[in-house]
Amino acid sequence: MSALNIFDIAGSGMNAQSLRLNLVASNIANANSVSSSAGGVYKSRQPVFGAELKNVIDGQNAASKVNVLGVIESKAPPVMEYAPNHPMANADGYIFKSNVNSIEEMANMMSASRSYQNNIEVLNTAKQMMLQTLKLGQ
Repeated sequence: MSALNIFDIAGSGMNAQSLRLNLVASNIANANSVSSSAGGVYKSRQPVFGAELKNVIDGQNAASKVNVLGVIESKAPPVMEYAPNHPMANADGYIFKSNVNSIEEMANMMSASRSYQNNIEVLNTAKQMMLQTLKLGQ
């Protein structure tokens, strides 16, 4: 394994956590959205990550990066609320609110932020170690 692979691994982790933070921001921004139908309301979105394990298992590469496999929408039903005076109410007087759980999203945001910071620390540590190694040759 090349010493420079650490930068690829940490970089892929930072890209993954950046996507996660962007999705959290989108979810929180749309947490209070309302629609007149269950199909039209905003649904919580979450990233799906995977590691490049095939190369590791085959012995081709000892390092495994993070892959973003996609973004999925939550299957949880929207919150249905009776509000006959609301301008978005359907014929039965119901509005549909987003299925975003703000508390869960805040916890997600803290976790993604800490993971991003950890990857930055890995990069900084690897850089410092390489600089110290170069100084040995002087």
